[in-house]
Amino acid sequence: MQQQNQPMGMQNQANMMPQPPNIVTTKDLLYLTDMLSWNLNASKKAHFFAQQCTIPEIKTELEKACHMHQAHYNKILQHLNQNPQPLN
Repeated sequence: MQQQNQPMGMQNQANMMPQPPNIVTTKDLLYLTDMLSWNLNASKKAHFFAQQCTIPEIKTELEKACHMHQAHYNKILQHLNQNPQPLN
């Protein structure tokens, strides 16, 4: 009962993990897959539309969006590949 009387900030600090666990849950994996798919799809679409565009300013902005999503995709992969865990 006493924990309910603590301010909200104190409850969050009590539940904070010192470091993330060394496992990826099914839900985590699905979310990571979605993030990779969204960024890859957005990058491909921006690139496709940039190739179709005849207005130089818009083409430039679409290519910037393409590169941004490629960078996000690569950053996610980089984080996932930092500590590969062998399958047991």
